[in-house]
Amino acid sequence: MRLTTFIAIIAAAGMAAWGCVVKYSFTGAAIDAAALTFSVTHFPNNATYVSPTLSDAFTNELIDRIDRQTRLSQVREDGDLSFSGEIVNWTNVPSMVSAANDGGLGAGATMNRLTITVRVTFTNVYSPENNFSNRSFQAFADFPSERDIMQAEGELIPQIVEDLVTQIYNAALANW
Repeated sequence: MRLTTFIAIIAAAGMAAWGCVVKYSFTGAAIDAAALTFSVTHFPNNATYVSPTLSDAFTNELIDRIDRQTRLSQVREDGDLSFSGEIVNWTNVPSMVSAANDGGLGAGATMNRLTITVRVTFTNVYSPENNFSNRSFQAFADFPSERDIMQAEGELIPQIVEDLVTQIYNAALANW
């Protein structure tokens, strides 16, 4: 029994000496203790349709999320964790169509769907196994078809951007 206890103590001491690090976080992030900084380059809107506020809204929300939910400090470039990419798609298509009850007249879309796709490259200098390159993330929101997209966009873009940033944060920092 004493030999088993002695071996367990030696094994635990050996793991501690080799730098076994346990990472805990209340935000779900699993970040190497050596990482101190992050950088996010501006995400240009290279989609066919260019919403004037989308690029800044997305880039700023990604920076804000990492700043709020990690202990990392933001640097302009070459952070220990770095994010870069582009907005590659913006589509507005019917998502729900109603059938006409009057012999075909009046049939049409009752809901439209705004979908935004971003392509992201993530680099973690301390955990390169978590890196990904040109990975696509997509999110959408539906809105009534009688609303003009220009009116709906102001309400939908923040929702979609929040969903996209959550997906990216989880993929990069929570290893989901």
